[in-house]
Amino acid sequence: MIALISVVGLAGCAAAAPTPASTATGMAASSTPPSPHTSAAPVLPSLLSTLLEPDAGMGVIYGVLGSARRAVDLVMYELEDTRAEQLLAGAAARGVDVKVVLNRAYTGSANDPAFAYLQGHGVHVRWAGSLYALTHQKTLLVDGLVGVIMSLNWTSRDYANTRDVAVIDRTPSDVAAMQATFNADFDGTRIDPASGADLVWSPTTSLPDLLALIQGATRELFVENEEMANPNITSALIDAARRGVNVQICMTDSSSWSSAFAELAAAGVHLRVYSPDAALYIHAKILVRDPGASDQEAFSGSQNFSTESLRYNRELGIVLHSGTLVKELQAMIQRDFSGAAPWTG
Repeated sequence: MIALISVVGLAGCAAAAPTPASTATGMAASSTPPSPHTSAAPVLPSLLSTLLEPDAGMGVIYGVLGSARRAVDLVMYELEDTRAEQLLAGAAARGVDVKVVLNRAYTGSANDPAFAYLQGHGVHVRWAGSLYALTHQKTLLVDGLVGVIMSLNWTSRDYANTRDVAVIDRTPSDVAAMQATFNADFDGTRIDPASGADLVWSPTTSLPDLLALIQGATRELFVENEEMANPNITSALIDAARRGVNVQICMTDSSSWSSAFAELAAAGVHLRVYSPDAALYIHAKILVRDPGASDQEAFSGSQNFSTESLRYNRELGIVLHSGTLVKELQAMIQRDFSGAAPWTG
């Protein structure tokens, strides 16, 4: 049995991370985050679980990758992690069918060394085709049994200080949909991706799915994202605040989003930010709606709140309904929110 645990978007960059509790669902919290080079993969009982970075470390993801016996399929926007590259090459060396799609537009030069290394070690690696402005998706499939849906790039320099989330998904319909879409994207053919249980794909369903999530809020919305550059999303958040929803947003500050920030703050949105050189860089893409309610939901994925990300890129996210996971993501955002400063313009 496989041991499992649960146009532009850039990888985060900053300094040293804070240390809230570790958060792999089903794992005991620890004051010492696992080493990013740990390869053990604890078993979790549920079909869905989360890893909150940087606290969880890369050990579980490395463990899932290292557990492969038949097939590994990876889509990555940016790959600069020698440990991950070695695990991919090692899997290929023991007869696993390893296929990798790397983004080339914008990040091509950063991915060149990994591409060359993998190509030289028996991995079937291809540059993403031109069907999408960017392939900003970050997903791992192992043996057709488990999928990992991530906001994080596999860039080791960012692991220690970047807020990211990975969802470990063993739901058969999700894994099947991810596999079919990977096969098409690897071959450079068009596909209308299946939604599985609750998958959110760009460029097909992201914008309407995220707008529906925001518009359905009646009490609370908790948000983290790297970008705030889509007017539809901004307007939906403003409308929510104006109808009395408690909207809390935590981001890394950037002058690129000043106009949107001003509109949000004027509408009564509670907006807090980290400076670009702070100890934590917000790279996660999270929405939590009405935690504790019967229709509570949370979204996690690779989609930035930009028109490019939602309408032109290849991206993948997932909507979560589990009260445990919704509460976990809410708590993460609230911890980050409390450590940030109010946006003052």
